[in-house]
Amino acid sequence: MQTEPILEKVTAFVIRPGATGSMDELLLFEHPFAGFQLPAGTVEEGEAHAAAALREAREETGLADFESPEFLGYDDWHVPDSQRVTATRTTVYGRPDPHSFDWAFLPRGVRVDVLREADGYQHVCYTEWDRLPDSQYPTMQITGWVPTAHLARKLRRYFYAFTFRRETPPSWTVAIDYHYYRLFWARLDALPHLIGFQDEWLRFLAPRYPALRLAP
Repeated sequence: MQTEPILEKVTAFVIRPGATGSMDELLLFEHPFAGFQLPAGTVEEGEAHAAAALREAREETGLADFESPEFLGYDDWHVPDSQRVTATRTTVYGRPDPHSFDWAFLPRGVRVDVLREADGYQHVCYTEWDRLPDSQYPTMQITGWVPTAHLARKLRRYFYAFTFRRETPPSWTVAIDYHYYRLFWARLDALPHLIGFQDEWLRFLAPRYPALRLAP
């Protein structure tokens, strides 16, 4: 029996130590349509999760010269029964047949809604919304059939902390994944609320930084 794939993800906590008597800071970014977030992403096929965390930290912040990462733990999570995540880059077919029209593809690591299944394929829909969390309308959709073997229900997320000691501007912009993100430092004792379930990820950082607090 074939083992169902597990999609691996990483999250990078980038910490800047405060000067004597001042609070340490956490690096966050503001997504143009989805609020405040932490640097995070998908482990590439064949990539070690520590290397993936470092890669995401560099790509999503535009910084380098991080100190050695500290592994903080991992968390397993299942998507709802009506959804899946793409465990690999997969072609989208017009029908549950590899000889049908292959008009699009979905990258590794995106979540899709499952509409139905047939003959070893899942009929799925990927939707890009205008904004999160208060979505108004779908701005793009891809619907079609993908092989069931290319989809996962279980995610495993690894958490790493990186220390960064160099000077930066108060905020700056990085272009990645077709968007422009605004990066900024936030005091650990007055962090803004993060998008969706990312507030829950802070529990992996809290034991190392007891002063960590979310702003009211």
